[in-house]
Amino acid sequence: MDLSVVIVNYNVRYYLEQCLRSVFAAGEGLEMEVFVVDNDSSDGSIGYLSGRFPEVHFIANPDNRGFSKANNQAIRQARGRYVLLLNPDTMVTEQTFRDCMNYLDHHPEVGATGCAMYGDKGRFAWESRRGVPTPWTAFCKMVGLTALFPHSRRFGRYYMRYLNREEPAYIEVISGAFCMLRREALSQMGGLDEDFFMYGEDIDLSYRLLLGGWRNAYVPTAILHYKGESTHKSSYRYVHIFYRAMLIFFDKHFSRRYRMVALFIRLAVYLRAALDMTKRTWQRLVAPVVSLFPSRPKAEGCLCIGTKDALDAMRDICRRNGLVSTFVEGDAKSRPQGHLDLTPSADTLYVVYDTSAYSYGHILRLLIGGAGQGSNLSLGTFDPQTRKFILLNDVFE
Repeated sequence: MDLSVVIVNYNVRYYLEQCLRSVFAAGEGLEMEVFVVDNDSSDGSIGYLSGRFPEVHFIANPDNRGFSKANNQAIRQARGRYVLLLNPDTMVTEQTFRDCMNYLDHHPEVGATGCAMYGDKGRFAWESRRGVPTPWTAFCKMVGLTALFPHSRRFGRYYMRYLNREEPAYIEVISGAFCMLRREALSQMGGLDEDFFMYGEDIDLSYRLLLGGWRNAYVPTAILHYKGESTHKSSYRYVHIFYRAMLIFFDKHFSRRYRMVALFIRLAVYLRAALDMTKRTWQRLVAPVVSLFPSRPKAEGCLCIGTKDALDAMRDICRRNGLVSTFVEGDAKSRPQGHLDLTPSADTLYVVYDTSAYSYGHILRLLIGGAGQGSNLSLGTFDPQTRKFILLNDVFE
């Protein structure tokens, strides 16, 4: 078995559906198995997806067991020589798996690889490459030194922006949104630490790999990550879980070594959590007041590109949902530049590609190219099989 793909799902069935379609496109020709562990979703994810993807191994939990425990459930069953931990709100390209596997094949010292993650506007996500949040690195991030000196190896280690994002490189922390692990390395680590419910488990695993003598690497193959769709970050619960994870990581790896400053580090974490909580409370308090003076909403529109048959279905979706849209017939051969050689109207917020006319890799390259030219369009996709628009914050059907 070449590859085992493990995806933990919680209430994002439509994003997961797109993710799975891209996974099977990327895995064509590979001996691959796919696991979806559902943490008691309330949106009917298992019922909706199991009939559409009979080849997927679904594990339905009766409660939300968190990210680490859910991943470990599938890891214990996985047979691949490589194991990929993948978020459901991602879209991989046809080359993603092969690029990472090829790198691991030629670098036996590497235990895990990450990749180049891009957001829905085609902008590079700096968390694709991170340094271990030692007390010094975390301090630089919290007080703003990382932002002031992003390319400094001393102050900017948190995001490692001094590295060329177009070239492979050794890094320290690999994001849990996409983490391909060598079987031997994962077995040596014993899976993810289940003390972490959500957040921090990827940092912990990456650091344990380094301590175990392995290297972690960044491979500049691209994926799309609708950051935040699988884990919403606006709630008080998020603040509690995130900062608790920071303390678990510090206590586990640094509390003895930094005993003299442990109290100050804990206070800094609590202070940052309190500030985040205050910010969220203030936003909730002022929201009713702001709603009394609504600004004129910007018209939501799409630039839809695809085959004639797909455009007919896309028109129906736009009509039902009140989207003011432009429709352009084309595919990867007839219009390889996609939206890059078009001038969208001022009200256009999304460029929606028909995935039967363009490959996932082609779509992502066009999105990244548009970001390089200053385009502010967000990506949307339309799959004739699902007959839905998948956008950053909405799914239209």
